[in-house]
Amino acid sequence: MPDTDEDNPSDTMRGRVEESRWKLWVLMNASRPLVAAGVAFAVFLVLVLASFLGLSPMRLVIRQYNALWWLFSPAINSVVTGVTLVVTFNQLVLSQELGPLGDQRERMQGSLAFRHDVEEWLEDETSPPDPASFLEALIDGIQTYANELEDAVERVGDEEQREQMQQYVDSLTSHATSAGEGLSDAQFGSFSVIYAALDFNYSWKIYEAERLQNRYADDFDDDTAEALDDVIQMLEFFGPAREHFKTLYFQWELVNLSRLMLYSAVPALAVTLVMLLYVSPGAISGFTLGVDNLVLVVSAATTVTLAPFFLLLSYVLRVATVAKRTLAIGPFVLRETDRSGDISWTE
Repeated sequence: MPDTDEDNPSDTMRGRVEESRWKLWVLMNASRPLVAAGVAFAVFLVLVLASFLGLSPMRLVIRQYNALWWLFSPAINSVVTGVTLVVTFNQLVLSQELGPLGDQRERMQGSLAFRHDVEEWLEDETSPPDPASFLEALIDGIQTYANELEDAVERVGDEEQREQMQQYVDSLTSHATSAGEGLSDAQFGSFSVIYAALDFNYSWKIYEAERLQNRYADDFDDDTAEALDDVIQMLEFFGPAREHFKTLYFQWELVNLSRLMLYSAVPALAVTLVMLLYVSPGAISGFTLGVDNLVLVVSAATTVTLAPFFLLLSYVLRVATVAKRTLAIGPFVLRETDRSGDISWTE
């Protein structure tokens, strides 16, 4: 029986992920500083609203237990230690870019060999230099070979075979067109390149093609078998290319994270020192919108002090989400699926 649309996973990553649209947007698409700012505002709001819960007044807690010292003194060590660890980890990751001339030449030759292999299959003298255009060229190549497969499929005599092969070709070409459109205006350094690459479900397309090979290998003529092999080969090029650019993107994000944490550490430390050296409950009086000004000052200072952690949280959320979605390379499906429908090998 031919595979139905209900049996196949969605071609878009949004359709393959069970999380809500807003959750996926926060985890991946949203600007990382914006996510950090949102978390910071939420913490500030919680601290302010807590003053209306009828608990011990903040002024009383600060006077009797020297709460400012207990709150902000450890924050100095936390900020310095946290920023140091992140910068050290960043340097450890980037140290992979350092090495003797022989290692650098070997990396260069590996990169050039891959580009030349792709250019040979694309029948192009020079492949595009930027990641988005390179991936887009790969997808265009996949569409080209899929069209050749479609021409070969028209000569298949068995109606069931022709129907299933045509269904596969239609699914592959429409999916490739959608993914290519996402890459057309993408610029490396933004998340749009990686998101568009994640959208292209090449693993499932390889699996489907290999399943067709396994099912009808003895029935295909030479042209159809060769055309299907060519499609699989082009899909196999996409996997390592995406992984390479994902690695580069992770390094790019770690550099951005380290820089932002260094920037945010300076005001965090300054606010911490001010709260320790100059602020006392008696120095701040009055109310604003029904809220004790001391509550507003301490809440704001606490939020600023935690800013490096909020930035770390926002970046780690995206990196961890992308890493989870791309743990396997090739025709492996690492997500919850219906084995009886989606990934059953036997009919």
